[in-house]
Amino acid sequence: KLNTRIANELRYQVREEPGVQSPSQTLSSGTGSCRDFATLFIEGCRQLGLASRFISGYVVNETVAPWNTATHAWAEVYLPGSGWRGFDPTSGLLVSGDHIAVAVHRHPEAVPPVSGSFVAAGNSQTTMTVEVNVSKISD
Repeated sequence: KLNTRIANELRYQVREEPGVQSPSQTLSSGTGSCRDFATLFIEGCRQLGLASRFISGYVVNETVAPWNTATHAWAEVYLPGSGWRGFDPTSGLLVSGDHIAVAVHRHPEAVPPVSGSFVAAGNSQTTMTVEVNVSKISD
C-alpha cells in the first residue's frame, strides 16, 4: 500500500539538483524525484521495523518508465521468509526484470549517480559527456 500511495498521491518531478530531499520535504511539497520517493518509502518501512535499502540503476521498459534514459532509484525491503524484495514507488509497481541495479546501499547519499574528481594545471578545462543506452538483448 505504501508503494502505490507514494506513486498515486505524489507528483513525480525530474530534479537535477544533487542530493535527496528529506521524507518530510517530499510529503510537504507533494513532489519528488525517484530518489526522493525511494527515500520516503525506505523511511516508512523502517518506521514499521522493516530493513530496507536504496537501489540506483536503470529501467528498461519505456512504457512503464519514460524516464529510463536516466538513472532510476527504487527500494528493497527485507521480508522475513521471502528475503529482499524490490518496490518502485515512482511507478507503484514491484521491481521486475526490467530494473537493472547498479548500486545498493543503506543510505541514498552513498550512491550518487556520478561522482569523481579531476586534477590538472590551473588553466586546464574539462568536458565530460555521458550517454547510457539501455535495451533488451533479443532472446
